[in-house]
Amino acid sequence: MDGINCRTIGFSLLPSELVQDIFLRLALPEIHRVKSVSKTLTPVITCKHFLREYNVRSVTDSWVFVYKKRSSLRDSVLYGFTDRLNRWFSIPVYGLLSGVVPPGDDLYFLTASGDFFLFASNRRQELIAVNFSLNTVKKIPSSLLGPRGTSSWRRSGLKLISGPPGSDRFRFLFAERYMNRPVLFEYNSESDTWKIVQTSGNQPCGDRSENVYLSVTHHGSESVILAVRPQLGLGDELPVILRPRFDNEGPEEGLAIGFSTGGGAIKRLHIHGDGCVAIIKLDKVAFTCIELWGLSLTGRNWEMISKVSNDLVERLKKPYGVMMGVLEERDGVIRVILVSNYKGLWDFIWLSYDMGKREWSWVPLPEFRTKGLNMAGIALSSGLTL
Repeated sequence: MDGINCRTIGFSLLPSELVQDIFLRLALPEIHRVKSVSKTLTPVITCKHFLREYNVRSVTDSWVFVYKKRSSLRDSVLYGFTDRLNRWFSIPVYGLLSGVVPPGDDLYFLTASGDFFLFASNRRQELIAVNFSLNTVKKIPSSLLGPRGTSSWRRSGLKLISGPPGSDRFRFLFAERYMNRPVLFEYNSESDTWKIVQTSGNQPCGDRSENVYLSVTHHGSESVILAVRPQLGLGDELPVILRPRFDNEGPEEGLAIGFSTGGGAIKRLHIHGDGCVAIIKLDKVAFTCIELWGLSLTGRNWEMISKVSNDLVERLKKPYGVMMGVLEERDGVIRVILVSNYKGLWDFIWLSYDMGKREWSWVPLPEFRTKGLNMAGIALSSGLTL
């Protein structure tokens, strides 16, 4: 009997309550490894009480996922970082993707929700949904707009909505201008079909917590956004078209939507998501100011929510060659990830703003092999469940 088996048997002799308490502190990728190497401990993990307790804790976790693309699918890696455990994990999705993605295909990671990860194939122009918890993979048929390459998808204009934990149900929504009008396209995994949902005119956006916000266009000082009810199975209520404006801001000031390069005329980076926008003010060396704006109650204007203190900005300042970002609001907390590249080195900054407490917090991310990183997608999401 080797040393590993001896340690496993010794560990399994501990009281089950103590073993469960230890496992409750693990991330889902670690629990999957335990299940794969130890049949002795599997009953502890599959116990209904443990599953319920683990999922209650896990569902409140926040994750950032980064897809590291290499020349072959086998060598590409999806990394995940959770603020609760303060370390990066490798998420094993190759085994699932290899069964549906032919060799040599070029994948891009679009977004995540709960246990689901959504990838886009550039060569075959397909969407592929992976459920990490249930070990399932599903090809999504082309939308009514036809096949689309990875460059057609705008992060702030799409949303993946997972079903209840433990289910294989999800909806995928995206907004586009179609026939000269903002339109919502919705895919439902239960029916495996797409539908076009018409939109209504300008109306107050109401309670922010009840809506999903999908960006359509941003031009100059005006944005076009769809406010959509998030429940599974849309009712008769139509998505609402919102046209918020920035007062005293225009294209002459130079702004970019979601992506900026240093050293040029662009002085601001706008990161849209969930009815909010983070405005990153830049000079040729680093960012100088970070502001957070949100929709007004009428949906007609962008209103200042908060500004990161100058002291924190000075602590976070780093040189950049290229900068981009992603934003998510969930349960009253707005999370912003800034991603910069400088001379081949990637740097990640995670900031959170608690709207109830009106407080900013900084989540330091440990480094993880970022030199030469070919990053093919980033997303924020809630916790993974068993």
